[in-house]
Amino acid sequence: MFAIERSSDIEILRMQSGTANVMDMDFCLELTKALRELEKSSSRGIVLTGQGKIFSAGVDLPQMLEGRRDYIRRFLPVLSELIFRFAFCPKPLIAAVNGHAIAGGCLLACTADRSLMAAGKGQIGVPEVRVGVPFPVVLLELIRAKTNPVFFREIVQGGATYAPQGALQCGLVDAVVEPELLLSEAISAAESYAAIRPEVFAFTKRQVRQPMREAIEARSKIQDTECFAFWETEETLAAIRDFVDKTLKK
Repeated sequence: MFAIERSSDIEILRMQSGTANVMDMDFCLELTKALRELEKSSSRGIVLTGQGKIFSAGVDLPQMLEGRRDYIRRFLPVLSELIFRFAFCPKPLIAAVNGHAIAGGCLLACTADRSLMAAGKGQIGVPEVRVGVPFPVVLLELIRAKTNPVFFREIVQGGATYAPQGALQCGLVDAVVEPELLLSEAISAAESYAAIRPEVFAFTKRQVRQPMREAIEARSKIQDTECFAFWETEETLAAIRDFVDKTLKK
């Protein structure tokens, strides 16, 4: 499901679950576990990437339709924990977005201290509202903290997806590089951050991301209860089924 390789003091965490790195329960649990282990390792930085032309296609919607309410109730907190853990990783974290990064895949990329996207035909964005589901608080606040405020409503309320240069303009990624240079540029970015004294980097990162953390902690208990209830309704399941029929089964 994942492969870990090392380049000097930098560990490369490569997602390789199927062809699209869709995010089901096992994927999220195992990726969280992998990050915990990397946080304790002797490495000074982490690069997260995918394989082929897909970084991650996001949540496994057919699995949600199959598992229905029981699965959704168990899955959403696990997904939120995964994104939270990556967003507050104390080590430098670089996303090498090698292709499509949709919904949960986009959110994973946005957790990074710096996100680089390969030039080409890849698309990135969070089209949750177009699928028919709202955002848990941690996911919404991550996008708010990451993106250009001018584009925030378009990204979230409009459910837009972007080609690499559009993603750079709106702040979903920090740089666009040629595909053959993506990994080496990501490693270089991780090495640059890793040159900073680790405890100073971790403390400064906590300071920078504290407003996001406070917003999550202040609102998640109340708003996530309402949000998760939306995900469990028959209307939402019907909307997901319609989206799957129109897009994933083409």
